[in-house]
Amino acid sequence: MVFKLYFSRVPTGLIKWVLNQLGYNINEILILFAFGFSWYSLKMSDNSIIVTNLSKTFTFPVRSATAGWVKNLFSPEKREITAVKEVSFSVKAGERIAFIGPNGAGKSTTIKMLTGILFPTAGTISVLGLDPSKDRKKLAYRIGTVFGQRSQLLPNLPLTDSLEFFGVMYGMSDADIKSRISELVELFDLSAFIDQPVRKLSLGQRMRAEVAAALIHRPEIIFLDEPTIGLDVVAKKALRDLLIKINKEEKVTIFLTSHDVGDIESLCDRTIVINHGTIINDLPTNELSRAFAYEKYIDLIPKTSFKNFPSLLEGATYFLKSSEKITVIVDINKLSVQDSLKRLLELFVVEDIDVYNTELETTIRHIYERDSAR
Repeated sequence: MVFKLYFSRVPTGLIKWVLNQLGYNINEILILFAFGFSWYSLKMSDNSIIVTNLSKTFTFPVRSATAGWVKNLFSPEKREITAVKEVSFSVKAGERIAFIGPNGAGKSTTIKMLTGILFPTAGTISVLGLDPSKDRKKLAYRIGTVFGQRSQLLPNLPLTDSLEFFGVMYGMSDADIKSRISELVELFDLSAFIDQPVRKLSLGQRMRAEVAAALIHRPEIIFLDEPTIGLDVVAKKALRDLLIKINKEEKVTIFLTSHDVGDIESLCDRTIVINHGTIINDLPTNELSRAFAYEKYIDLIPKTSFKNFPSLLEGATYFLKSSEKITVIVDINKLSVQDSLKRLLELFVVEDIDVYNTELETTIRHIYERDSAR
């Protein structure tokens, strides 16, 4: 501020003269400055979330068995746990991203910092151009949250009351609330139970209502924590389809954490894997299996039937043995698929062969296990 006031008092002619003496052209400098500012503004507008070297350390007192009670009470020993360590990533506006990891990996801590619930120990966060630790109230008006295990709806009142309550809380006018509720009722097919108390809704109905409530104020980002937990297969698919629809139609950025591989495969174009507080992988979801799967599955269908199951080459193991079908798992780090097929065709008379990759769930488990072994 002092520099700004001082600089504003310096005559423009003097500034130009000094720059000319130093060999700078004032017009070129202004053009470069304008270009740089425009590039920075474009970069900021393109990204909904920018996280740089984010860290969070928790400090807590530890009772010492050798110290007296007075020392333990007034001057206890301190222990530190680093939950998140120098995490950096960015999320583009309208992107659908999965942020996954095993329990205790740092997922929840990161999301709490992104939404302003926790303050980072180090690093910077920009969510929609705002610093969550300083502008939490402003940010709350522009994001939505859904927690699969925690309801934000009013349990004893009709669903309409909950939606109206959130509309008022976000400062919407009566006309906007009415119009938005009509949109959400149609989008999420809520008309059949819109007047029922929330506590009487099925789990699938309640989760649809939870997402609708989170979207009442037209947020630009929605954070989803296990949104399909406990739902049956039909309800899961319905909710996933709705989330993709609001992402495409309303350009809402989706930030998902889930242990359900179906959510990750169906909803997200990109996956960030975090473990031990650091990001270990960040790549398109459809490349996870190709990049980290080291197992291939081979299905064999017999011409008549399988009777004997001889030993296989090292690196190949039986996964399924029956008279009608054999499934073999091949570790491609030890044995090539070509050599494995050659050996299998020598051992069995087959009608059909199918070679395919491991499921995404298995791939993710391998990523976790590999990182834990380091």
